[in-house]
Amino acid sequence: MGSSTSPEENLPLVELIASVNQPKSHSRDVHILSSAFLLVFSAYGAVQNLESTVNDDGNLGTISLGILYVSFMVFSLFASMSVRKLGSKNALLLGTTGYWLFTAANLKPNWYTMVPASIYMGFCASIIWVGQGTYLTSTAHSHARDCNLHEGTVIGNFNGEFWGIYATHQVIGNLLALFFLKDGKGGDTSGATMLFFVFLCILTLGCILMCFLHRRDGTLEEQPKESSISCFSFMVSVAKSVVKPLFDIRILLIIPLFAYSGLQQAFVWAEFTKKIVKPALGESGIGGSMAIYGAADAICSLVAGRLTSSVSSVTWIIVGGSSLHGIILLWILLKYSTTSGILGMVYPLVMAAVLGIGDGVLMTQINALLGMIFKHDMDEFFPHVPNEAPEDAPVLSTQLKILRFH
Repeated sequence: MGSSTSPEENLPLVELIASVNQPKSHSRDVHILSSAFLLVFSAYGAVQNLESTVNDDGNLGTISLGILYVSFMVFSLFASMSVRKLGSKNALLLGTTGYWLFTAANLKPNWYTMVPASIYMGFCASIIWVGQGTYLTSTAHSHARDCNLHEGTVIGNFNGEFWGIYATHQVIGNLLALFFLKDGKGGDTSGATMLFFVFLCILTLGCILMCFLHRRDGTLEEQPKESSISCFSFMVSVAKSVVKPLFDIRILLIIPLFAYSGLQQAFVWAEFTKKIVKPALGESGIGGSMAIYGAADAICSLVAGRLTSSVSSVTWIIVGGSSLHGIILLWILLKYSTTSGILGMVYPLVMAAVLGIGDGVLMTQINALLGMIFKHDMDEFFPHVPNEAPEDAPVLSTQLKILRFH
């Protein structure tokens, strides 16, 4: 007989059954996504911490960060639509280019390089965070479906892995800054130039790693596509997605927590490093103190997450973390002054650790609080997807990231 046989028919029976029954795992993409974000933000986080001290002529560094986050705020209004047009993987790839160009601009910092780079990075930051959330959720759905697992459990596990790896970026980036600026060199010196060049290499690796992600477009339920849309309809859609969530009293009550969380991070990245750490430890000490801050942040995030069980526990944990912040702030305002000797070196490091503990509390508990109080709203919009957010969630999530992550 001249009949042809398929490759599967030539396999032994045991191997054939194994190949059919073996579930397809999507955890590989989570490992790649987490590692890529670790590389990107290990470099950018340290650049951000150094920005106000290295580029202090005319407050170039501080003003550049201000322009960056104003740009981020504006472009976040269109981030969800941009990610839908680009696709989540393309949004991630494009988003990393903004961080690369911003770091490259620091090799020759002036108003003509830093301002355009800050504006462009504001756009990239808005789409990379929406793309990250979309891609991670889509990957979790695919993994749960193919491996016959509970979606809520998989989403929680994948998010836990991502944020656990991401939280270590402050340690890695700032230890590099400590090493390259250990002689106290900064500004236009070879130490800072070499540091930013190393950061560019790390960012390049992060960008390359993003390319190995599988495409995830279309894995979530498809939404009906409109054949055409007028400019007026587009503006109405944007306005609705931005304004509608703000009529929810629960959102209005949570926004002050996000605002405080963002302000305390801005204080740490700008004023604390410039006014407390630099006078006591020098420019090279900024990297070391922020590495301690990041380590305390990561450890406290894991511990606080384990202790979270209800809205009541969230309340007490946030009160504890905020109280620690209050003690440090009162110490700085009323009693602290730069001193010499061992204590003069230890005090800024202790402050950095306590500020990191408070930030870890806020990072875990605010997100846990959102998941708890909006659980029923998510089930109402997506009864078949336990942890899926409503339609306005991408825009709302990005608006809250303006206050929290940036």
